[in-house]
Amino acid sequence: MTPASPHTPVGAEGNLVLGGWSPLGMAAPSMKERQACWGARDEYWKCLDENTEDASRCKKLRSSFESSCPQQWIKYFDKRRDYLKFKEKFEAGQFQPSKPPVKS
Repeated sequence: MTPASPHTPVGAEGNLVLGGWSPLGMAAPSMKERQACWGARDEYWKCLDENTEDASRCKKLRSSFESSCPQQWIKYFDKRRDYLKFKEKFEAGQFQPSKPPVKS
């Protein structure tokens, strides 16, 4: 791993703190860091799937996901999951659009 710049947050073991990158230290994550992020995301999503989207049962995995990925990636992955779940329901014919407001 390359040495961190003075503007790059570093954890206790000298590892980059992905979830807390500063704008000045925005180096792209290494392959190892990306794989750790994707693995944490997949474990968290699996927990949500197994617990019918009950996030309270997946708090530890959410914390791991947040500490393994850059904040912008977390936002993207959260939106991506919402979209994929919507698409899944829509394609299965389970999507119920909200009723338009009644005009008086």
